[in-house]
Amino acid sequence: MDTAGIIMLALILTFGFLLFYFVPIGMWIQGVVSLGVGRITIIDLIRMRLRKISPRLIVDAVINTHKAGLTSVKTDMLETHYLAGGNVSNVVVALIASDKAKIPLTFETATAIDLAGRDIKTAVETSVYPKVIDAPRDGFLSAVAKDGIELKARARVTVRTNIPGLVGGATDDTIIARVGEGIVSAIGSSGSYGGVLENPDNISKAVLEKGLDAGTAFEILSIDIADLDVGKNVGAQLQTDQAEADLRVSQAKAETRRAMAVAEEQEMRAKTQEMQAKVVESESQVPLAMAQAFREGKLGVFDYVNMKNIQADTDMRESISGSSDSGTTMAPEKND
Repeated sequence: MDTAGIIMLALILTFGFLLFYFVPIGMWIQGVVSLGVGRITIIDLIRMRLRKISPRLIVDAVINTHKAGLTSVKTDMLETHYLAGGNVSNVVVALIASDKAKIPLTFETATAIDLAGRDIKTAVETSVYPKVIDAPRDGFLSAVAKDGIELKARARVTVRTNIPGLVGGATDDTIIARVGEGIVSAIGSSGSYGGVLENPDNISKAVLEKGLDAGTAFEILSIDIADLDVGKNVGAQLQTDQAEADLRVSQAKAETRRAMAVAEEQEMRAKTQEMQAKVVESESQVPLAMAQAFREGKLGVFDYVNMKNIQADTDMRESISGSSDSGTTMAPEKND
């Protein structure tokens, strides 16, 4: 075969590949057999190729919705959702499942939920088959009854999807937070922990009555207390802590009073020493005054001698008085 023949063969093969790529005859035949003539045309398939839309995805979606009885879903509607970045397969499965389960769901609502970032397929499945959420996810909720006893609770919340509330509705975390708050409030309003242990379903009823699913993407079907344990006596612990704090305050006040008393005692000693110093100072002026009296002739030698005698007599009397106070007395002598 010469070069011209090889080039011609290559051109024919390339043309045939491009023809069957842009004109998917097999998918068109599948559409005609499944949907009838005119539902999906060759022009529609070529347009999908040019717009970079997967013809296989759209054709399968249209066939599935048509076989499920959803004849209102058109090819151009699915193409628009695909170009908007939506998940066509999830939307189709959700529409079929909701129709079979008698759940009101329109194509517009389904595509809006899908474009909002929510998994519409999982949402419909949860509407049909409710799921269980643990509150809290890990550990226990700690609450204290009015008698001061701590209770540790764990709940299981059964929810199903609220389709109209999916767009802008709160998620699982909000449900868990609200249920936890309701359980803590219900236990805290109980008079004693014994009543809670006897009737844990009262907690569920009290929490359900608060309408915790408002503004969320779910509808709460039931709240069941899965586990309920008794913790420590928080009231007694608080009273003990308060008593210790009061004791420390009293000790601090007593120490303050003792320090003030010590300071006052030291102050009185200082004042006493000050007065003694003044007495000593006054006594030191006596010899000076006597010398001045001698110089002025107001005091004579006899007067000075008499004063000394009186002073000596006084010292003797004080000495005798001191020896009497010590208890040393002489026993009388016996006459033979």
